[in-house]
Amino acid sequence: MKNGIFKGAAILATAAMLPTAAYAEAGTIQAKLLGTLVAPDASITEVKVDNIGLPAGSDTAANDNFIPTIAIEYFVTDNISLETIAGLTQHDVDGTGGIGGLETVSDAKILPATLTIKYHFGDMDGFKPYIGAGPSYFVFIDEQPGTALVGFGADRLQLNDKFGVALQAGFDLALNDSGLGLSVDAKRYFLRTDASWTDANGAELLQTRHKIDPWVISAGLAFRF
Repeated sequence: MKNGIFKGAAILATAAMLPTAAYAEAGTIQAKLLGTLVAPDASITEVKVDNIGLPAGSDTAANDNFIPTIAIEYFVTDNISLETIAGLTQHDVDGTGGIGGLETVSDAKILPATLTIKYHFGDMDGFKPYIGAGPSYFVFIDEQPGTALVGFGADRLQLNDKFGVALQAGFDLALNDSGLGLSVDAKRYFLRTDASWTDANGAELLQTRHKIDPWVISAGLAFRF
């Protein structure tokens, strides 16, 4: 029993003498290479123009996508940082309800430009949970009408670029004393945009307003400088 106690004390003493992995301090820049799941929670909130005769109960849903993203973070103080994230995600949108299974949007590319201010909790060496919030600007690129709307004569689709808001929570974990760490992050975006389908002559066939509130879940490596 005594030998076990002495061995346990020796192990604890040795661990206490080992260097701990420090976390970021004021003035630190942190770059992150992340794998990101983009899971849209989208639906039609209003039909503004309907010249094709949408059935009652028509709605839409977008597919999930997994993409690489890069984040850059600057620590203003030991606990407050500013972070921006960059990534290009692509989605198809299919009908549900009265237009179930019909493609309405094809290969819409979205750049969700985002800047958040984050507060990091606690003074635990190597581990910092955080929460954050900030503005976002969704840029829609090269969106095309889906096959269902092409069948109604749609030649062009316009999704309006819009400002939104992002909330986030996560943690960073230092893996060594050389600036390498693990980052896990979850964001929820809140955004409203209009979609307009027009024919080859520019006549509007359909215009709808959508909420686009995606979950954006990321994990990967962080490098502190």
